[in-house]
Parts: sequence; C-alpha cells; structure tokens
Amino acid sequence: MAGILSEMGQYEASNDVLLHVLDEVDPSMTECRFYMANNFANMERFEEAETALLKYLEEDAAGQFLHEAEEMIDLLQLELNRKIRDHSVLARRGSDRHERARTMLEEGMFAEAADLLEELLKEYPEFAAAANNLALAYYYMGMTDRALGVVEDVLEREPGNLHGLCNLAIFRRHSGPAGAEEASRLARRLTAIIPFHREHAFKLATTLGILGEHEAAYVHFRRLLTDEEASADASLHHYCAVAAVLSGRPEAAEKLWKTTLKLDPEAEAAAYYLGRLPEWQTDGIAEPVSYHYRLEAVRRSELWQRWEERLPEDSPAIRAALIRTLRSGSEEDKHHALQACRPLADEEMTRVLKDLAYDERESESVRGLARSILVDNGFEQAEPDAEDERSSALFSLEPAELPVWEKRWQDVLDAAIRSSCAPGDFSLRRDLESLWTDFLRRLYPEVPVLSYVEGWAAALDYLTDKLRRGTSTYEEVGRRYGVSASTVGRYVNRVDQVCSIKERMTLHGRDHRKGL
Repeated sequence: MAGILSEMGQYEASNDVLLHVLDEVDPSMTECRFYMANNFANMERFEEAETALLKYLEEDAAGQFLHEAEEMIDLLQLELNRKIRDHSVLARRGSDRHERARTMLEEGMFAEAADLLEELLKEYPEFAAAANNLALAYYYMGMTDRALGVVEDVLEREPGNLHGLCNLAIFRRHSGPAGAEEASRLARRLTAIIPFHREHAFKLATTLGILGEHEAAYVHFRRLLTDEEASADASLHHYCAVAAVLSGRPEAAEKLWKTTLKLDPEAEAAAYYLGRLPEWQTDGIAEPVSYHYRLEAVRRSELWQRWEERLPEDSPAIRAALIRTLRSGSEEDKHHALQACRPLADEEMTRVLKDLAYDERESESVRGLARSILVDNGFEQAEPDAEDERSSALFSLEPAELPVWEKRWQDVLDAAIRSSCAPGDFSLRRDLESLWTDFLRRLYPEVPVLSYVEGWAAALDYLTDKLRRGTSTYEEVGRRYGVSASTVGRYVNRVDQVCSIKERMTLHGRDHRKGL
C-alpha cells in the first residue's frame, strides 16, 4: 500500500502507512526508513529525508538498500549544500566480507565462502542474507543436512524470507521422495508470491523454473523484461524464452530467442533452440530444454539427465548420436560420449571403442578412457601392456557415476600421480583415483573451478597417504608441490569437509581400504 501511494504521488499518506508498519506490524522492517527517506526527498523535505536515511543506515544490518542509500546521500548533500551528518553504517560492518563470500561462491570456492560466512554469522547471527549464502555453500559441497539446518533457522526467524523459501524448495527437491513432495508444496506457495524488487523477482523466477513451474516463471521473467535496464540483458531474454516454450508459448519463445541473439550473437544455446523450434512446433518437444545460457552447460545437463535415466539403452536415436560423436566429434564431446556409453558396450559399441583405444591420432585421454570402458565390460584383459602402463600413470579409470570428466580434474590427478607414484605402483594410483573421484562425485555437478592444481594435488597426496597409514606432514608434501604448508592444510580441510575423511579414519581404525 505504501508503495502504491508513493507511485501515485501521495507521499505523506505513504509515510503514514510505513510508520504504521514500524510501530504496529514489525519494527525490524528497517527498509521502511529507506522508503520514507525517498518520500521526504520527493516532497523536498530534505532535512527529514536525511534523518530517515541515516536511521535506516544505523539500523539495517543486511544493507538491502546500501548502494541506493549512498547515492541518496550524494543527492541530499547537493540539496542541503553541506556534508551529511555523522552517522554509522551497521551493514558496512559485515557487508564487505559478505560480498567477498558471494564472489567466492560464484567462483566455486565453496569451502572458503563457508568459512568466511560462518565467521560473519558469529558476529551477526541475524544476518539472513549471509545465512542463506552459507546454506548454498553447504549445499554445493554436498552437505545437504547442514544446508537444510541453516535455511530452516532463517525461516524460523523470518517465515517469509524469499531467498530462504527458494533455497529450501531446491534443497528439498533433491532429498528423496518425501523431500520432493515438500518441494511441490513449497512451489505452490511460491507461485502465489509477486515480488516487488528485481533481485527477489529474479531469484523467484529461476527457482520456479528449476522446480518445473514454468508458467509462473514465465510471468516473472516477463515482468523483469519490462525494466529498461533488464531489457538489455541477453541472458534474461533466453530464460524467458525457455519458460515460454515450456509453458506452451512457442511464438513468444521465438521472438525472445531472436532478441537474445540480437543482443548476444554468440548465445549458442539460444541459436540451437531457435533452430529446433520448428520441429518442436510440429512434433512436440522430444528433448530436455535447459535454462542454462551456455550450450556447454546445456549439453552437460542433458547428458547428466540421460545418464541418470539410462535413456541410451532404450533410444536408438541417442545411441546413434553417441556413436557418431565417438567417430567424428571434438575431443571434449568424445569424453562426454564415452562416459554416457559405459553401459552400452555390446558388439557394435565395442568395435567403436577399440577403434578409439588404439587410434594413434586420438589424444591419450580419449584412448585411455576407451580402454578403461573395454576393461570394465570384460572385452579386454585387465593387465596393461608396457604402453598402457605409461598411459595409466597419466589417465585414470573414471567411475561410472560421473557422466563427464573435465581436463582440470585430470590435471590434478596427473600432478598427484607424478609426484607420489613410483612406476608400476598401481595400488597407490588406484587409491589416489578413488579419493579424488569420491570428492568430485559428492560435489557434482557443482564442482569448484579447481584452478590451483598444485594445491588440490598436494591435498590429495597428503590425505591418500594418511588413509594408507603414512606419516606425511604438510611441510613435506608442500615442498614436493612447491606450495606452503598452510596452503596444503587449507586444501586438505576443503577435501575433508566434503568427504569426511578424518571421521572415517577414526571410525574404521585408519584402515585405508575401509576409509576409501
């Protein structure tokens, strides 16, 4: 009501409603002070605007409108022809660290973000935005129970916290049949919400898309596109197009994808879907349509879904596409296809795999992976020849549970094998591979960037040695990899947070095979 009155130019009446909220409804809704400051400024009552704005800055720990408030300070100083009065900014005490943690989350540094957010919440336990991001960090590390605990604490304090409700729905969706049922109930509740702020609307729209509520997602994405600044965002047009096509609006989707490509000619996912649209309009949509903006992410999500559902066994079209990719695709596509065809190694597929395994023109990683699939399916002898011994030191046998195998993951494993394994020490290689793939599998598909190969390899080396009852120290391992002892310790803690290695060593009496 206060917002509507303000839009109608009834600023005094709007402030009366905002004061009523603070006095009678919820004194913790400090954003009302910011809205009041805007209303006073619109009435050119700049002294009162200054008072309301400074009160907002002194009371709001989350800093929801911190940047806007700082812009208003510049405006008020011009109008008042003086500096703004001395004041404190409660949100500044934690906002810088919170922004650093958000950046870490975006870069895949989940453990570091979690450490920083835990520290921040000890100082400001009511900082809901930090708590929601901590829940996301835990979730990305595979610690679903802890993620749920944090987000439930947020919602106990603020039952209407939108970010918390969205996070809870997504966490529940991936926590078994009972969780999926609760996620459906939450989705129905979320479809009734109409957020005012752009950030909230975007969070809600993307969450509803993930939950399969494409009709409601489309409504919110359309609302976002009415904003002049947002209308220049190519990715937003793509998200809206996906919601449109999945809610039965192919014509709207076509226009939106064309706009996406006009704004970003390199938007491969939009171009791909736009090319598929005529066929879908005739025959119906026969493949997954992802909200991912980049085609690489689309392919990965499709492959993951096919892997989970074991579609290739029942789909001649997908099977033929896999064989075609193995024969003429790029190296990256061959890696993806090799992982997806593990359960299909019959006579035809075996011929293709053998061609790859012994084709000198293929990279060692493709050849090694093809050989590992042949071994797993009993079509080749498991004992390696001299050439295979050399390649196995470089390329591991990735487990079937991972539908893709990234080069940077292999780089870490290669570095650990080179530094710790003697020639022919297949037992140690196998233990390194087991621990590394266990770590990746628990995080997949939200695996961090892993840009610091030496740090991750040192942690892998150290923890594998401990599981084998070794006596390595951080200093010794650090010297071998050219990193500091503190760096080794930091990465060891990150792997341990995900895999609970120290706990398993204690439970199993340091038996490394039970631990792995």
